[in-house]
Amino acid sequence: MADVLRVDDVVKEFGDAVVTRVLRGVGFALERGEFATLIGPSGSGKSTLLNLIGLLDRPTSGRIWIEGRDVSELDEAELTAFRGRTLGFVFQFHHLLPAFSALENVMLPSYAAEGSPTSAMRARAAELLSAVGLQNKLDARPNELSGGQQQRVAIARALAHDPALVLADEPTGNLDTESANEVFELMRRFHRERGTTFLIVTHDPRIAARSDRSVELVDGAVVYDGPPRA
Repeated sequence: MADVLRVDDVVKEFGDAVVTRVLRGVGFALERGEFATLIGPSGSGKSTLLNLIGLLDRPTSGRIWIEGRDVSELDEAELTAFRGRTLGFVFQFHHLLPAFSALENVMLPSYAAEGSPTSAMRARAAELLSAVGLQNKLDARPNELSGGQQQRVAIARALAHDPALVLADEPTGNLDTESANEVFELMRRFHRERGTTFLIVTHDPRIAARSDRSVELVDGAVVYDGPPRA
């Protein structure tokens, strides 16, 4: 299978007078259709690495390929366009726009990419909301939804443009146990049924144990990459 993501010897440093090296030569790859977790203690560099993979920041050195494209070759405008076409994002805090309905929130990535809403976008958003069990909440505003329902909208939004890779940053971290299980199983179902590739950052060992593969960071370096450890 072709790699959706390849991270090659990535280093990330912050600061000028005092330099802090957060990532120390990180390298791994994800094949299309994998369901993987990125784990590690607080301060290990997980969020920094996710920002680099999500094209929200650039590495100090090393390279990242997404869908076979060396993203270091892209300027800022090209990065923005490539990110919008290729990646989906789910965050711990859903970041739904409060003035928009669930349907409109799901349409946002496609709207941003195309420049104007279309009936096809609306139909796709409605289909995804139905797939996450919110077919009766299309017109609901975020404040009319529970935390778990809001995260379901966020997952539907991440999948609206059929991304090659979905990056999820602690997607269950702000939810109660029941809602967290529902959200995780929803991502698993999309993975099984649609072949979507997921990389999930989590500190929850129960989530990591239910993935297919775990990449563990400690002090900015990969210390384990393989099946989830018991």
